[in-house]
Amino acid sequence: MRAMILAAGRGERMRPLTDHTPKPLLMVGGKPLIVWHIERLAAAGMTELVINHAHLGQQIEDALGDGRQWQVHIQYSAEVTALETAGGIAYALPLLGERPFVVVNGDVFTDIDYASLALPTGKLAHLVMVDNPPQHAAGDFSLVNGLVFESATDRLTFSGVGVYHPSLFDSVQHGQSAKLAPLLKTAMQQQRVTGQHHHGLWHDIGTPERLEQLDHWLSKNN
Repeated sequence: MRAMILAAGRGERMRPLTDHTPKPLLMVGGKPLIVWHIERLAAAGMTELVINHAHLGQQIEDALGDGRQWQVHIQYSAEVTALETAGGIAYALPLLGERPFVVVNGDVFTDIDYASLALPTGKLAHLVMVDNPPQHAAGDFSLVNGLVFESATDRLTFSGVGVYHPSLFDSVQHGQSAKLAPLLKTAMQQQRVTGQHHHGLWHDIGTPERLEQLDHWLSKNN
């Protein structure tokens, strides 16, 4: 299965760190954040990777190259301006192919077992859900008997890791900016979104403070 790492965001909440460095290249635990993803995807056997970028994107290409040092093959989907999550994925579909693929938000840190992820037959998306962090206490969606729903109760937080069928993005025009949540909610109404609850390591690296906290934790635990 191919995988895509989302790396096109501007990282406004991470300023001033992201004024001159794209967020995926910020260092944590002695290596760029995005390298943790590459290494874990490679370990799971996912060696065909697509990375999108916009803000300071050439720095990402210069730093990672074609991926051979991690025994992977990286292709890049360059966006002139960031196209939001669904728009960026749809723009990269020619590189991702016609089969389901994994997508990972570039600004999370997790030990999710990518090799365990799969998209059940007939479904459009499979989401990895996590317990609600303090900064997102209300959560996103509910997970009931393996299906993900838009509900007001018992909500979990979407981890930013999912498996998607290309047809989920049929309504997005190539090069059009589009958010992912509306597409997922439509698919949820059709009961075509499954999910799993990840109880392991997961951090949303949304602020310099959270980056520093994770860096400190990794220095003690790695």
